[in-house]
Formats: sequence, structure tokens, C-alpha cells
Amino acid sequence: MHLGRILEQNARLDPHRTALVFEGRRFTHAQHLARARRLANGLAARGLLAQERVAIISRNSAEYMELFGACMVAGFVIVNLNHRLAVPELLPIARDCEPAALVFSNEFIAEARAIREATPSIRFAIGIECAEPGADEYEAVLAASNDSRPAPPSPTDLFCLIYTSGSTGRPKGVMYNHHGMLTAARVQSHETNALSTDVFLVVMPLFHVGALIEHLTFAWLGATTVLHRAFEPATILESMEQEKVTSAHLAPVMIQRLLDAPEFARHDGSRLRNIQYASAPMPLPILRRALAAWGPVLVQIYGMTECLSGTALKPHQHKLDGDPVSLRRLGSAGQPFRETELRVVRDDGTDCASGEIGEVLLRGEGTMVGYWNNQAATIEALRDGWYHTLDLGTLDEEGFLTILDRKRDMIISGGENIYSWEVEEALRHHQAVHECAVIAVPDAQWGESVKACVVLREGASATEAALIEHCRTLIASYKKPRSIDFLPELPRLFNGKVDKKALRAPHWAARARQVS
Repeated sequence: MHLGRILEQNARLDPHRTALVFEGRRFTHAQHLARARRLANGLAARGLLAQERVAIISRNSAEYMELFGACMVAGFVIVNLNHRLAVPELLPIARDCEPAALVFSNEFIAEARAIREATPSIRFAIGIECAEPGADEYEAVLAASNDSRPAPPSPTDLFCLIYTSGSTGRPKGVMYNHHGMLTAARVQSHETNALSTDVFLVVMPLFHVGALIEHLTFAWLGATTVLHRAFEPATILESMEQEKVTSAHLAPVMIQRLLDAPEFARHDGSRLRNIQYASAPMPLPILRRALAAWGPVLVQIYGMTECLSGTALKPHQHKLDGDPVSLRRLGSAGQPFRETELRVVRDDGTDCASGEIGEVLLRGEGTMVGYWNNQAATIEALRDGWYHTLDLGTLDEEGFLTILDRKRDMIISGGENIYSWEVEEALRHHQAVHECAVIAVPDAQWGESVKACVVLREGASATEAALIEHCRTLIASYKKPRSIDFLPELPRLFNGKVDKKALRAPHWAARARQVS
């Protein structure tokens, strides 16, 4: 089965139900399929062949969703470019994937020009809501096309290339075929209790795999997607009210911003029955506020660009008044999906004992095919069918996975391994600490030392010495921070994660190696 069947079945079984809402525009399932087919046929009329790449640089939009749909029904390969990258970062990606077509929105005309000039493989371009020389206008392409059914792709055909952030080197194009993406959507819809009657809010950027798979999880069942261009708390809260949103996908920092918004006191969250959060466990104070506001609706998802089917901490497992084991598991990533295999292994590949720290391995059909044009990295990441995550964690006796660190972020000070999560947890227990992130910095004596970057609560105060002493009371002395930077806010990536790479950069800039 190919992904296009999702759109076809929704249009056949529930043609008049709303499929997509975006900034006042509404499309039924029948309309969404028709527009996706028109776009697919318009791309084919301009010479785009099955399995050729079509890149897009745009913020979230209805047109973005329609390009996903065109690739689902016709077998083109979408490359959803990260619009937050600078041109020098975008060009190597474009040259690597060699797209035959480029779709761009009006606010990224300059980037589109640079990409077209530097990428000889691009034969034509399409502009969304803009008139650009040498590019066709999006709506004109649809108007001149028809909605006949294109030749469908096969399940093993590639559907998308999603480029990693490049935190371990040059960005890598993660390949998913139709079967893998569809399997991941089907499995996740079951694991997260999605319903065909849901109205699902998408605000994460569509260049991120999380936004795509969450959308497909609900689209698989014929639900409605309410799409937002960007995250603005007041706008999101208003949209939840107006569209009667029942489910949402949010990063923990987004949940915190919604709870902190002045408009939240007037927000009626009674319709919300499912909020999926990812990228990190929820800090306990935010978790308490979210559960008090919305009830037992939270689902934590652990996955990554290369492996969509990971683990889940489900609503009934978010126990704030449970026994010590249940409270400890609030900091976990939950248990593996039913169709996902999970191991935590030592450096020699043998399985760790319960509670022993090792590398997390995942295996399931919702895993990437490999990295585009990078066989060496594919072989390294996919060994014996297992995806090696480079995450360090532990499994308990009931299969709850706790992520402690990224393998490359582990701090080795004086020969001792220090996991940043332990130090961060200690800091979070101080009443003056609002947010924190722990990184490794060069140390002439110890090789690396622990540095904490701390944001204090509004109106609170604390000294470096006081926070270090506080940590010493909770964790081994060698793990405590040796220095603390007080910051007004922490830098973040598009998905809400703290950008530790940015925090580390000033300290390692003059060194060829990023570890000691």
C-alpha cells in the first residue's frame, strides 16, 4: 500500500468532512485529493518523473500539505528544506539531493534564487503567492491541470528525504519509502489512540519529521488537520476554541508558553483529549500544571528523524500521585510501541542489565531506508536491522526507557563519565532555577569539565556558589558544575529542544576536536 491511498480512501469514505484548515481556508477530503492530483499532474506536465526530487522551502501552508499529497499520489520524492538555515547551509543539501524542481513561498525568494543558481539539476520552479521571473505561479499550475489519478507509486518507492541537523558532521538525507512512513503512521495512530473524529492541531514546522508523521497519524483515520504557520500562544489558544481542537502535537516548551499566556485563564480546554509531546520529558512543575488544566491527556513520544516508531509514555502512566516507581517513570520516555523492538547495549553489543547505562537500539518497520548518497553512514547506523540511536539510556524491569544523554554529549572529566541529565535534574530541584542545560567545556586539568547554563525564575536570585553547593547535596561531587553561566534564555532549535551545540560552540571554537 502506498501513502496516496490515505487521501483516496478519505475522499471516497468521507468526502465532505474537512481535511485541512489553514488561516481561514478550508478543504474537504475530496477537495484536498483533487488539488493534490492537480499539482501532481502539473509537475508531471513540466517533466518531473517518478522518484525525482522536488524540494520545497516555505513556512507551513496549505500548499505545503498539497505538495506532500502530490508526492503521496504520484511517487515524486519531496525534500522539505529547513527554511531556518542560511543559504550556505542550504546549498550543500540542494547539491546533495539534486532536485529536479523547486517550490518556494514569497518570503524565501532570495533563498530560492541562490538555490536555483547553484543547483544545475533544477529544471523548473514554482512560486507560492509570488511572481518570480522564470518560475510558474502555484495556482496557475493547478488551474491548468486536471485531477485525474496519476500512476500510483509502489510501497518501496521513496517518499521523502529529510535532512538531519548536521550536529555530527554534514547534514544527511534520511530516506523513507511509502511502506515505512505508512506503517509508522498506522502504528502511532493505534499507540496514541487517535480517532477519525479528531481535530488535530499541527504547529511544528513541516520540514521536521515530527510534524509530518503526526499529521499522517491522524490523516490515516480521516481526521481533520488544523495547520498553523507558526507558534503564537494567543493564536493557538483561539484556534483551539474556534476549531474545537481535540488533539495536538506540542513540544514541552510550547506547552509551558500556552500555560503562561495571559489568555490561558479564559481558555476552555475541555475538548482536548490528546496532547502529544516530544523532544524531552516534561519538567515536573509543567507536567503538574498541564494535567491540572487539561486532565490525563498527555502522551510523550520518543522517536527521531531516522526512526519514527520508538516509545510512548501514555496518559495512564503520567501518575503524579503514584508510588516511587511511577514517579521515577515520569522522567522516562515510556515503553516501546508494540511493533517496535528495543534494546540497550554495551559497547561490545551485549544487552545491558536492568538499570545499566548503554546505547539505545531500535528496530521496526517505521525506520529509515538509509541515508541518501551516504552508504558509509547508513552501514554505521543500521547494523543487523537495528538503528543505533547514539542515545544513552537505561531500561527497567518493565521496559521503561530513560534517556540520559546523547553519546557525543557525554562529559568525560578526569576519566569519569558524567551524564548531563543527572546534573540538570539536580539544578531543577533548586527553587530559583527556571531552566538549565549542562554542557562539556575544555579543562586543562581534567580534559573536560561540567558547565551549567541557567535561566533563573523571574524575581529569583542565586549565586554560582550556591547552585554548585546545592548540586553537591544531590549528586556525586565530581558531577557538580565547576562553572555556571546565567543567561536570560536558552537557545533553542526549531523543535523546542535546547540548542546545546550553540552553547558549546564558543568554548570549543579554537579546537579541531569537540571533545577532549
